[in-house]
Amino acid sequence: MNDAQHWDERYSSRDRLFSGNPNGVLVTEVAGLPPGRALDVGCGEGGDTLWLAGQGWQVTAADISQVALDRGAAAAAGAGLAGLVTWQQADLTATPPPDGPFDLVSLQYFPLPTRSGRAALHRLLDVVAPGGTLLVGSHDMSDLATYRHPDFDPADYYAPDDIAQLLGDDWTVQVNESRLRTTAPPEGTHHVHDTVLHARRLR
Repeated sequence: MNDAQHWDERYSSRDRLFSGNPNGVLVTEVAGLPPGRALDVGCGEGGDTLWLAGQGWQVTAADISQVALDRGAAAAAGAGLAGLVTWQQADLTATPPPDGPFDLVSLQYFPLPTRSGRAALHRLLDVVAPGGTLLVGSHDMSDLATYRHPDFDPADYYAPDDIAQLLGDDWTVQVNESRLRTTAPPEGTHHVHDTVLHARRLR
């Protein structure tokens, strides 16, 4: 089974996989920014995308699952936001992102593998516009201290701080920290902290 099929089947297993609400990190960090063009990486069913569009952003929403994208598009149409969103089926760990530049590139809980993700990461950094924002939110791995799964090793994926260490002189890091979640953790999980990277591209 390929990754797209896996995620299509996971989304198809229930009427809604996630809450439909925007992620707390996104709301906290983006609420004060002037709207422009945004890339929502791993948009899922579109909770973040619809919030951004509602704030006036023109959003390109990308996800590996067509099932999730179709749900997001239906929700956008129902909210009168269809004209502000472009939906694109893509695995951005393996393929180039949509053409930039973007004033905001947002990765919320998007699993970017360290093994093959360096090229993907740099492609995403490249489409951030000068003066634009990179926002990465993830689960704090300290919450997983007692979690063990044979198919999951946190070291296999970039954490926000790993990405911060790779940013050069063209960037200024405004936030790089762990904080308590502002919303309830996903059902059945122990994710009570988020790690957050908010960086601005200088040139």
